[in-house]
Amino acid sequence: MTRQQAQALTSAATALGIVAIDQAIKVAVKTGMHLHQSIRVTDWFYILFTENNGMAFGMEVFSKWILTSFRIVAVAVLVWFICKNIRRGIGWGYLVCLTLITAGAAGNIFDCLFYGMIFNNPPAPLVAEFVPWGTGYGQLMLGRVVDMFYFPLVEWDWPASLPYIGGEHFIFFSPIFNFADACISCGVAMLLLFYNQKMFR
Repeated sequence: MTRQQAQALTSAATALGIVAIDQAIKVAVKTGMHLHQSIRVTDWFYILFTENNGMAFGMEVFSKWILTSFRIVAVAVLVWFICKNIRRGIGWGYLVCLTLITAGAAGNIFDCLFYGMIFNNPPAPLVAEFVPWGTGYGQLMLGRVVDMFYFPLVEWDWPASLPYIGGEHFIFFSPIFNFADACISCGVAMLLLFYNQKMFR
């Protein structure tokens, strides 16, 4: 097996593994918890079931159709970019970064594409169930992304004497995210730290 073949196989296997883990976690949460249910793991780590229509960490920008279409195009471009760089002789570390980002994006695409078609949307305290294809809560490409990891590492109340933010309750880190988001973030962070000169080559 050549180096290029080994890298292509490793990248594909890693990506499939990430998507499988991501989907296993999401399905377990969605079918085992009702929406907004919280499970305390520690004082700074909770499993908090939420869903969002937007991008990573619950941000909502543009319409759902645009976001899902953008994700699909982005993953296709990333796959092409990985294949191109494998042929050119990519380093293993750089390959891992790109694979993490691509697989994370693919994991969230799966939610957007199919969850609306295969899951119902019962009110709390009922939990979601698989339903026959096309009878779920939404249409193709309009599913909601499942998030569950919540790390309120530090929180405090701002002194009332401060302008604008006085008396407000502050939480660090407040975004709720999923395994796919974490893979994307780790991949991007490593690119910026170690491979920033290669990003646009």
